[in-house]
Amino acid sequence: MISDELKSHLKTLENWPNSWQYSKIDIPLGERMLHAAFIPFFEHLISKNLTRKTIKRHGDNIWLLGGEIIARTYDDESLRERGGLEVVLEFIDESGGPYSKHLDTEEDFESFDRSCRKLYKFLSTLSTADTD
Repeated sequence: MISDELKSHLKTLENWPNSWQYSKIDIPLGERMLHAAFIPFFEHLISKNLTRKTIKRHGDNIWLLGGEIIARTYDDESLRERGGLEVVLEFIDESGGPYSKHLDTEEDFESFDRSCRKLYKFLSTLSTADTD
């Protein structure tokens, strides 16, 4: 369930799994990532009273991360069977996120990596029992 407050910050959040899909088989993993990793992260950011602009910037970057992860399932189909949190943590770490051909400038890359690092730090604090 996505809270009204979160919807007011990121209006398209619940449609992210559909926006990432290449085919219908991509949607279940997208939904698992959204609910296990991304929604809790954005709720955390909102609780920190960050500005709408900051949350939107992180939202843009995390939406891109989700798309990159779904695209990479075509190189490793076993990713589709894993939990959402587990898959996200496969692609981010303390240095940032995966390479994205959709980023053009050094500033875009740094912003993306900053969001991925922040997401990694948050997700690393969650219990390892919450893996899907």
